[in-house]
Amino acid sequence: MDKSATFSLLEAPRWRDYELLDSGDGLKLERFDPYIFVRPEVQAMWKQSLSEKEWASAHAVFQPTNEESGGHWIAKKKIPERWEMNYDLSIGSRLRFWVMTTPGRHLGVFPEVASHWDFMADTVQKANHSSKVLNLFGYTGLASLAAAAAGAQVTHVDASKKSVNWARENQELSGLSDKPIRWIVDDALKFVQREARRGAKYDGIILDPPKFGRGPKGEVWEVYKSLPDLLESCRAVLSDKPLFMIVTVYAVKASAIHVGQTLQEIMKKYKGKVESGELVTREKSAGRLLSQAVFARWQAE
Repeated sequence: MDKSATFSLLEAPRWRDYELLDSGDGLKLERFDPYIFVRPEVQAMWKQSLSEKEWASAHAVFQPTNEESGGHWIAKKKIPERWEMNYDLSIGSRLRFWVMTTPGRHLGVFPEVASHWDFMADTVQKANHSSKVLNLFGYTGLASLAAAAAGAQVTHVDASKKSVNWARENQELSGLSDKPIRWIVDDALKFVQREARRGAKYDGIILDPPKFGRGPKGEVWEVYKSLPDLLESCRAVLSDKPLFMIVTVYAVKASAIHVGQTLQEIMKKYKGKVESGELVTREKSAGRLLSQAVFARWQAE
């Protein structure tokens, strides 16, 4: 890796509606606004700090199956079908969004990536021009809304129509309905390849791919096999003076060094720097850091 590249542990300290209360014994105890949940976390190899009574206060526990991310929620207390959470961006805008329990153990927000939202919003706002941002695997749209709140024209792509509809509801809830966001249900690689043929250009690209997935027409996504091709295709749609590119990988075997070096190769013709490392969340109980994902991001000089 180039000597100018840096390695970082990125926290998201601006959260008020989310906390990692405790972790250990393969589990994590989290607060999503007023509700508390227990979810599996294989990397929490240490012992739990809080008492059994405190862990038992959870509103729901996710019970996994042998399938990838499969399982079901066991409700301990009554919770609504969905509820609102908030995040205050560093630029002063507030994101408001819906969360709910889902069969895939997630709740509609990945709190650890909030540090990317602030980085991106700051970068777009400082550019002081109408930047075009492409958000691939956009999920429920929070990165798209952060970019739009900062003044970017955003293209949001996800293979799930349900996720895109959820993202549009979050746009309305955040009071950002007047912001220019294109909502696209499509396979990420096919969409980028078509954009390249059309001559489309973007100043910023966000990639937050799953380990495994399928496009709307059954296209198979496997991060180790598919990500290199997608990154190469993304290079073809970068503007002459891009602002940033962010890659977050949740695959356990991935190395931040390898993701960073790949991104550095993709962006080598541009003047800028690569930062890579891990997205981490600090426990409220014992202050331990829980690594959630690896990342690499490039920023123009």
